[in-house]
Amino acid sequence: MALLSLFLQSLSSLLLITLFTLTWEYIKSPLKSIPGPFFAKFTNLWRFFDTYAGRPELTQRILHERYGPAVRLGPNVVSLNDPSLVRTIYNTKADFVKTKFYDVNATKVGNTVIQNVFSTQSNEYHSQLLRPIGKFYKMSSLLPIQNLVSGTIETFCRRIEEEYIDGPNAGKTCKMDEWMLFFAWDVIGQLTFSKPMGFLEKAGDDTGILESADKALDYFATVGQIPELDQWLAKNPIMPIGPPSFEAQAILCAQQSIARQQGSDGKDKDSRQKDMLDSFIEIKNANPELIDDNGIVSALMVNIFAGADTTAILLRSVVYYTLKNPKVYRRLQRELDAANLAQPISYEDASSVAYLDAVVKEASRMHPGVGLLLERVVPEGGLTLPDGTVIPPGTTVGMNPWVVHQNKTIFGQDSESFNPDRWLRNIDDGETEEAFQARLTAMKQADLTFGAGNRICLGRNVSMLETYKIISTLFLKYDMSFVDPHKVWHVQNSWFVRQSGIDVKIRRRAPAAM
Repeated sequence: MALLSLFLQSLSSLLLITLFTLTWEYIKSPLKSIPGPFFAKFTNLWRFFDTYAGRPELTQRILHERYGPAVRLGPNVVSLNDPSLVRTIYNTKADFVKTKFYDVNATKVGNTVIQNVFSTQSNEYHSQLLRPIGKFYKMSSLLPIQNLVSGTIETFCRRIEEEYIDGPNAGKTCKMDEWMLFFAWDVIGQLTFSKPMGFLEKAGDDTGILESADKALDYFATVGQIPELDQWLAKNPIMPIGPPSFEAQAILCAQQSIARQQGSDGKDKDSRQKDMLDSFIEIKNANPELIDDNGIVSALMVNIFAGADTTAILLRSVVYYTLKNPKVYRRLQRELDAANLAQPISYEDASSVAYLDAVVKEASRMHPGVGLLLERVVPEGGLTLPDGTVIPPGTTVGMNPWVVHQNKTIFGQDSESFNPDRWLRNIDDGETEEAFQARLTAMKQADLTFGAGNRICLGRNVSMLETYKIISTLFLKYDMSFVDPHKVWHVQNSWFVRQSGIDVKIRRRAPAAM
């Protein structure tokens, strides 16, 4: 009994000390004037469990509607919804550095932790990683190899017709959310390794990569709210705990790199088009001080990690919102018909169709790929908000694209509605070109679809190239309709806000409509 009494006394003392510590930290916190959920002011467990629940972007949107442009989400975390601060927090000087949240995304293979251009907090290391490979992600470098995307689009159309249009399969339900993901991954395989991942041909994944990627993102989003947990869980040197990391993808990239350098990948270099892996290896051979084998794997991982999921999310959004809005659907097909686009459709031609461009921009505004704070650390000197509030150095601040993209000051009172016309000049209401350009500039500056500043998404041009080509082809060649017009898709926010449940019927468009 004496031992039990001692234990209870010790536990009570520990609880009292913890309560006193939390209370004291709250009282002396320079952030105590910033409103937010009560428990969030004391512990990051609040945002940990909110993220675990799967829809933190909705929570944060509601909190900003309730409390205003600055909301406290943790003892040292402030979410902001003021587009005027985008170019301050996400500037090209990069004085607002990334937080430890991103370090959770680093990949551990064996005992080695491999950083990539997304995960590293160091701006110097980021520049070092980006310097040798950045040029390959410019649109000017991607356009000459867009035929690799066109080839994958041909495969996509053939497989869709085989599975859902021709013969005994005609009229079968097509899970378009899955096929958009298969397409995006196969394109990345083509651009990166000169071979598709094989998901389109198999109409699925027998490698487990897609499932492990989803589980790894679930882990990254949740554990990233308390990143110190990662050292005890996935990066535990003795016994890693938790869902799979991106190790499977890292191993795939390493195997492809080794096979290509050893000439054992079965590819005849002289008879095929150069891909990104070829370019990375050429840099290593010419300037080994710029990139080594780990650097090649890191560069390939950027494609594998972010190149497919973000594109699939955008493609699903375009399809879903267009089919949910029949007037938009009909107008998009009319505009594409009138453009007389040559097959295979080039990015240059597709992106010149103004209404298609507006639909893509609006879909990415309504459903941006990322649904958590783009976290940064306030530098020396602090951050002064427009209302005069000073956020002290060392505070984590950030903006959630799902919150900023609903800002009514920038996007209008109908910001919660899907309206591609907001990206076009309103001639009927007498909007001048000058006024339109000013409004368009403000919307573009508030666009966080691919982030902003020096850490803007490296693969954004890859995503745009794919999107304009496949969406224009899809709506020109086929008619689609929801199996259940009233059904709402399912959304899961695990950093990437992925969607499922886009069940459609698909058929060829009548020749007269082409």
